[in-house]
Amino acid sequence: MRAEKQYLISEVDTHLKKSDYVILANFTKVTVADTAELRKRLAVEKAEFHVVKNSSLRVAAKALGLPEFDSVLTGPTAVIVGGKNSAGVAKVLKKFFDEKQKLEIKLGVIDKKVITAADLSKIADLPPFDALRSQFLSLLTSNAAAFVRVLDAKVKKEQPSAPAA
Repeated sequence: MRAEKQYLISEVDTHLKKSDYVILANFTKVTVADTAELRKRLAVEKAEFHVVKNSSLRVAAKALGLPEFDSVLTGPTAVIVGGKNSAGVAKVLKKFFDEKQKLEIKLGVIDKKVITAADLSKIADLPPFDALRSQFLSLLTSNAAAFVRVLDAKVKKEQPSAPAA
């Protein structure tokens, strides 16, 4: 393999190792100014946007044991990687698309599982993790409180009422 090609593959390999997710996008209509703006927004989530060659991405992904996604490796491809908050990155990408109508998400891979563009959109619509945790805890406590009230009512019903003095 030529040294230049090996360098490109190792560069993509380095990008893919930065996180447990990768999002592939078609950036055909995205301008240089749009790319700079997107990179700035992604930096908040510690994520990166890189333009890669499809052939290099194919080889690097296979070497890392990622699922096969050859069917979407047509046309120009960019990878979004980095950071630990894949849902936050999905939110940034969705908001960017809604504003600019330019970036097209091809698919994502999270924890070595293929995620469709539609699924990534649903992930982007979820509330932040802290809000979800709060909602879940609220559900647990409200159900527990209701259960205690039911038990208390049953005990009061079964107890003979005290005679009036």
